[in-house]
Amino acid sequence: MGQGQDWVVADDGQLQACTTPREWNLLETPYRFHRFLTQVEDVLKESPNEHDYLPAIRRLVRKLALNSYWLQTQHPELSTLNDVAIQTLYDEIGYPLTVQTNTYPPGAVSPVHNHGTWGVVTLLQGQEKNTFWQRTPTPESKDKVTPAGEKIFCPGDVISFSPGAIHCVEAVGDTPMVTFNLYGETHSKARFEFDPKTHQAKNF
Repeated sequence: MGQGQDWVVADDGQLQACTTPREWNLLETPYRFHRFLTQVEDVLKESPNEHDYLPAIRRLVRKLALNSYWLQTQHPELSTLNDVAIQTLYDEIGYPLTVQTNTYPPGAVSPVHNHGTWGVVTLLQGQEKNTFWQRTPTPESKDKVTPAGEKIFCPGDVISFSPGAIHCVEAVGDTPMVTFNLYGETHSKARFEFDPKTHQAKNF
């Protein structure tokens, strides 16, 4: 996996490159998964807003991907070439975060959606085309969204999303795409799937 770049996607769909920590500053062996989870929780407790905690969480995700051989090599296997394989890495009653790895078959495309919370994703394998969207409501269509840009991410890239960021992803290339995904506490009433053709939105 290459060094990659850190990114942040804002509510308006704008993508911005961020300062990326040097790999040699992140080397730690062993760096256990339980330590990663604890450090993420500590960051969220100590930081009042996303501008403070997203850079710190991007750093921890990059550190985990760099130091964890199991994360780089143990991916959920596709049962068919039509479905996404999802593996939940940690689940506990009352635990507010979603931690998982996803494997997408080549050509898979997600709906246009937001997550209703912050998110940090790193690409472990393959290539991921992200299309970013922004809300452009009109009196007739309050849920209208329009494209704001696109970017193809490669292994080593770490992408963070503000709670209102809207995107869709596509696995491009000939090999399956594998991502590590970390999301904050999901607020289901704020999580939507958008239809760019009908300008409708529904809970996702």
